[in-house]
Amino acid sequence: MKAPETEGPRARPGTCAQAPVVAAVALGGAAGAAARYAAGLGWPTPAGAFPWTILCVNVAGCALIGVLMVIVTEVRTAHPLVRPFLGTGVLGGFTTFSTYAVDVRDLLGGGHAAAGVACLVVTPVAALTAVWTAAAATRSVLVRRHP
Repeated sequence: MKAPETEGPRARPGTCAQAPVVAAVALGGAAGAAARYAAGLGWPTPAGAFPWTILCVNVAGCALIGVLMVIVTEVRTAHPLVRPFLGTGVLGGFTTFSTYAVDVRDLLGGGHAAAGVACLVVTPVAALTAVWTAAAATRSVLVRRHP
């Protein structure tokens, strides 16, 4: 068995060095996924209906990612585990583009073409708009205060 490379372009940090990042992502992901699951329980989508809950979850999560990224990259220096925990973990676990894809497939396959196409188009447009708008708004408010 070959030992991990410690120098050169293929060098990688050891498993022990990555353990805190993996733990942060896992813990954050569990929290985010639990929050998404709770949203689905609180506002269930009937079969054949437009998946408003998942749309709102994805848009809210993308907006929060926009805010987070501006804060940790432009406003202040964050602890190295903040981005993996909050960004990849919590917000990555909270947003769910796999469920979005399943919802589109189920709507189209279930004879609800208008709702399926609407979901297919509206979700990525709304999510991208949310992340861009939230980042721009955060930048305009916070970056001016912290030159």
